[in-house]
Amino acid sequence: MRHVIALAVGGTGMKAALVGPDGAVVHAAWRATRRERGPDAVVDSVLDLAKELRDHGRTRFGTAAEAAGIAVPGIVDEERGVAVHSAELGWRDVPLRGLLRHRLGRIPVALGHDVRTGGLAEGRIGAGRGTGRFLYVSLGTGIAAAIGIDDGIEAGAGGRAGELGHIVVRPDGPLCDCGRRGCLEALASAAAIGRAWAAASGDPAADAAACALAVEAGDETAAEVWRAAVDALADGLLTALTVLDPRTVIIGGGLAEAGDTLLVPLRAAVADRVTFQMSPRIVPASLGDAAGCLGAGLLARDLLAAEAAV
Repeated sequence: MRHVIALAVGGTGMKAALVGPDGAVVHAAWRATRRERGPDAVVDSVLDLAKELRDHGRTRFGTAAEAAGIAVPGIVDEERGVAVHSAELGWRDVPLRGLLRHRLGRIPVALGHDVRTGGLAEGRIGAGRGTGRFLYVSLGTGIAAAIGIDDGIEAGAGGRAGELGHIVVRPDGPLCDCGRRGCLEALASAAAIGRAWAAASGDPAADAAACALAVEAGDETAAEVWRAAVDALADGLLTALTVLDPRTVIIGGGLAEAGDTLLVPLRAAVADRVTFQMSPRIVPASLGDAAGCLGAGLLARDLLAAEAAV
């Protein structure tokens, strides 16, 4: 059976799959990233898992994978196939596409940014299917977005499009990891909410999920922390709406697991802010943490489709 390899690399683990011609996952795997052993060990882990998938496909289906797609965090130059910088993985200028092609017998390999690749999957087969223009926003430890245009994602000239988390929404706000103050990521990410709730509650182990539960239980202090984050997020989204004019905003990432506790006040806050902008549908992502791996499979299948069209 014809199939492709899909890989999504994160700071703690790698999700992997073999994907059939109809887009169905025919084999799935997970491996630890081994980040604690250093950036070279992470690269080795990726290459080893890719080879394992190739060998499994050949044994099970009688033929090797025809292409591969991989999604990684950080700054990604998709055109050159280089992971330019990933603080999460400790990488700088890793020629990942070339390394994978060498390990996999010179098959075509596509490299994508993790959030943009997850957004690709949400746009084609998930919550954004059929919308044409959408913004996929991942709210996790950080905040990033994917700009959806029809069946594709805009990467930008240097692989940096969609860094919504570094829009400054509070100029005198907390210091962000990027070096500026008041970035959206420093105010409304899961990590930022966790820090704010830990300080407000006096519990150093408290996190964003605990804050959401406290909000649902009627804790007014938690509600204030949550409200401040939602207001900052709405301000950041307003900037995105003004520039991009998406039909739908898809909210994903770990913070989206709060469901209506997040979405109901966020929809209201955005509606209060729009003036001439079109008010978009704001919906939860539907693919969960499988989005990156499914998107990597789409990248690989796109390569085969492009080759067939030549």
